[in-house]
Amino acid sequence: MQQKAKGLTYSDAGVDIDAGNRLVDMIRPAVRATRRSGADGEIGGFGGVFDLKAAGYADPLLVAANDGVGTKVKIAIESGLHGTIGIDLVAMCVNDLIVQGAEPLFFLDYYATGKLDPAVAASVVKGISDGCVKAGCALLGGETAEMPGLYSRSDYDLAGFAVGAVDRRRLLPHEVHVGDVAFGLPSSGVHSNGFSLVRRIVKDTGLSWNATAPFAPEMTLARALLEPTRIYVKPLLAALKRTNHIRALAHITGGGFPDNLPRVLPKGLGVSLDLSAFDVPRVFKWLAKTGDVAESEMLRTFNCGIGMVIFAAKEGADEVETILRDVGEKPVRIGEATEAEGDARVVMKGQLGL
Repeated sequence: MQQKAKGLTYSDAGVDIDAGNRLVDMIRPAVRATRRSGADGEIGGFGGVFDLKAAGYADPLLVAANDGVGTKVKIAIESGLHGTIGIDLVAMCVNDLIVQGAEPLFFLDYYATGKLDPAVAASVVKGISDGCVKAGCALLGGETAEMPGLYSRSDYDLAGFAVGAVDRRRLLPHEVHVGDVAFGLPSSGVHSNGFSLVRRIVKDTGLSWNATAPFAPEMTLARALLEPTRIYVKPLLAALKRTNHIRALAHITGGGFPDNLPRVLPKGLGVSLDLSAFDVPRVFKWLAKTGDVAESEMLRTFNCGIGMVIFAAKEGADEVETILRDVGEKPVRIGEATEAEGDARVVMKGQLGL
């Protein structure tokens, strides 16, 4: 009797289960590197488990955040430089936890692609692991999805999910008052916002990703723009343990200064910023000049050199500044809290020096 011909398989439809299994084996060492109290650094189950008691919390509030890296991921894909985009993914989530005073406990990632390349995915996950180590959180698990027809073969996208904890009485923000001092902490560059505009500017110049970066001649344009987002967790946790004068923190992401600073200020309060106090990195000067981008647009799209803002009580500002320097930061006094002037809650004075 003639045997029936073999039917269609999942692999024929474009999904390779074996490649997914190979990826899990490849990333185990990276995941184990993120072990911490409360998590064992193992993967492979249906869900990750975290022991809050083992992490030392008696009356914690849990704080959760999720984010992606936007179209910055296209530069990684087109340039073939996948090693740091995972750091960005972690940073964008855990920096949103620390602004509420929360210690990041664990992280989960979602990686979706048209055709799974285990080597590329492993490089991305290694970056995620590196970010988790920088933030002190465990890479508790994740999901890889191969979706032919939705993504082109080499394209991929990322999403991250982070959970942290803070003692109930130390949840931020505390109420900011008129006269409280705003400190800025330097960014590492563009971080992970505004890359649709960045990519448009680069496209208009005709430069390739392998070209020398006009603002950083020691590296390629892709490598310079892929400089990973700073993770502010460890120095800020250290500072928060040493002083009660930090009243609020603001992560400068999409929306820049006008949209992010009011999120941590009480109704009726605003902030006056001295733009001349900013040390604007060369990349932003290049973007502004090359793209003919107005100062106001730069301030609402990019961090312009300040990735985190700290509001310190007026009477404790000197102490906060000293502590921040002690933990390795370079704080800059960039303004102070004021009575809001109508609808304008963020008032800009001086110029950026673009």
